[in-house]
Amino acid sequence: MATPAPVETAAMRRAIELAARGLGHTSPNPVVGCVVLDSAGRTAGEGWHQRAGGPHAEVHALHAAGERARGGTAVVTLEPCNHTGRTGPCAQALIDAGVARVVYAVADPNPSATGGALTLAEAGIDVEGGLLADEAAAGNEAWLTSVLRGRPFVLWKYAATLDGRIAAADGTSRWISSPESRADVHRLRAAADAVIVGSGTARADDPQLGARVSGLADDAVSQPLRVVVDSSASAVKAGARVLDGTAPTLIAVAEDADAAHLEGLAPLVRLPRAPQGRGLSIPALLQALQARDVRSALLEGGPTLAGAFLAAGAVDKVVGYLAPVLLGAGPSAVGDAGITTITQALRLDVTDTARLGPDLRITATPIRHSRPEEN
Repeated sequence: MATPAPVETAAMRRAIELAARGLGHTSPNPVVGCVVLDSAGRTAGEGWHQRAGGPHAEVHALHAAGERARGGTAVVTLEPCNHTGRTGPCAQALIDAGVARVVYAVADPNPSATGGALTLAEAGIDVEGGLLADEAAAGNEAWLTSVLRGRPFVLWKYAATLDGRIAAADGTSRWISSPESRADVHRLRAAADAVIVGSGTARADDPQLGARVSGLADDAVSQPLRVVVDSSASAVKAGARVLDGTAPTLIAVAEDADAAHLEGLAPLVRLPRAPQGRGLSIPALLQALQARDVRSALLEGGPTLAGAFLAAGAVDKVVGYLAPVLLGAGPSAVGDAGITTITQALRLDVTDTARLGPDLRITATPIRHSRPEEN
């Protein structure tokens, strides 16, 4: 692409910031931000996709801009859509508003929505794509993964001591991480469509798995679908905190499990067992969640479930909270992931580090070429 005008680059950075406001509220749609500049390059209107089924970012920004949009430039994080769903096509809205130029960051890979750029160009509008594409794609990583891979984006979160223990030898684990780290986990939950734990965590911790965000009322926080992977249907009992009604719950059990006692407690999904016979098929679990409009999943399960997801190549991002604590014994953060020698190690690219109270938060993404791709 040609070198963008500084005002357009600044507008795109602002649009990316606006898009992030929709995290946790727009699924199964993407997060999108838009800034409309008038013909003199001044900001005339801003908007973001606020909720699924509601007006798209471009519509909000055009409404704010009014007549100042005519002859101006729309700067948007995702290629404007060209289809009619619960809302009309944004490409037509931009044409009707009389904008002269549209600059977008990421091309829309969704087959049912693409074509917006072509429609705009055919209407005589100057169109340019690719501005700050990597930054905008990072903000939409969950939705893009879901569209391109046909399964939810998976973020594995864990908290451990500096020597990699998630609990002491006697099983106690509260609290390894700091209040600041635990608050950050609630932020991750609120941004996810689902949070997943395994039977071991369900038995040991009786987790509630709801999201609580400081400064926000409970009804202003999006609650994720709570998913318990309970292969033998033996971990979740009546009265479990995960059944408290705070958020919807789904229990995944094996096809051959006796789950009669769970009927009426929570919706069940029956899945095939993993090929090796232990646990459930991770690809089947992710397909079942995708079918329920889950586009992003926060994996909070213990070491066994984490190992199964890693072995399946189904972890897209890792967030580790490392506490300045040493235990010397106790369960490690991850179990068997199918790695038997150092040459098979899953290498990670560290993308961010931050101090949260006394803890260190490390964010990293798998380097895909070092592991087989998932099926």
